Amino acid sequence: MKRVFFLVLALAIVPLLVKDRGALYFMTLIMIWCIFALGYDLVFGVAGMLSFGHAAFFGIGAYAAVLLSPKSASASILWLLPASMIVAAVCAALVGALSLRTRGIYFIMVTLAFAQMAYYIFHDTKLGGGSDGIYLYVKPSLTIGSVTLLDLDRSMTFYFVTLFFLAVVYALLVAVSRSRFGHALAGIRASEQRMRATGFSTYPYKLAAFTLGGTLAGLAGFLYAVKDGFVNPEILAWHQSGTVLLMVILGGIGSWRGAVVGAFAFVLLKELFQSEAVFGSFAKHWQLPLGIAIIAAVALMPHGLVGVTAQLRAYRRRASAGVAHAG
Repeated sequence: MKRVFFLVLALAIVPLLVKDRGALYFMTLIMIWCIFALGYDLVFGVAGMLSFGHAAFFGIGAYAAVLLSPKSASASILWLLPASMIVAAVCAALVGALSLRTRGIYFIMVTLAFAQMAYYIFHDTKLGGGSDGIYLYVKPSLTIGSVTLLDLDRSMTFYFVTLFFLAVVYALLVAVSRSRFGHALAGIRASEQRMRATGFSTYPYKLAAFTLGGTLAGLAGFLYAVKDGFVNPEILAWHQSGTVLLMVILGGIGSWRGAVVGAFAFVLLKELFQSEAVFGSFAKHWQLPLGIAIIAAVALMPHGLVGVTAQLRAYRRRASAGVAHAG
């Protein structure tokens, strides 16, 4: 927790050091991805459910934020945020209730099918503006009487609100992992059959984890919609689920720090390889070097970026033991 505290502290002073609005926007985007990755790590890293439909809840939370907002007035964050998260949670609970009756590759395919259904609902109908997407004309705020306490249209305010939610989500998941519920999920991931043999009904635990992960994805989607003031169906596509999966793998599966570090590393790598200042005209082929970098990272760091320190210590111990044996 100490490392996380220092990370949050460092992020809190970023606006004091960086005056560029674009950099502030970029850091806010990374924190939103961190929240998304944390929710997915609960589902995949802790509970062991490999879902390719998690982006659907991210997109549903984003669309709910836009569709529930009045077009000519600012909605209150006190009801709009919970409403967006509840919509995502209900969808996650329904999808989980059906998909968790399958296992393995069948579970992956069912979650992918649900995600594609959600994608085409928004893409092929006018519910959310079709393929063109839909705009959030007036961003939400927190107003008491005539005093505006939070105006999410201000980039600095929105940055700190996002940072606050990132800290809350991280603390919540740390508490969950240390609880009886978290230990049960770890046992289910290790051996669901053994957990059943000890008398655990694993289905409710998995459904609760899946629903909580979807709820956190809805929170990230809400923040994403407010950040851009625009959403389109692409945020529900299956490759967005693949992106957050790569973040978790890159950082370290089953580690909350890994989800945060992986999100930071992935977004920074993507931004680097898309930079024409560094790669020139080759930047338009950024997927190739990014893919090579991720393959190399997985091959060289099987426990993710957060496992590098332990990996180096183990290497030094083996090297020292080899020298001592040779002597």
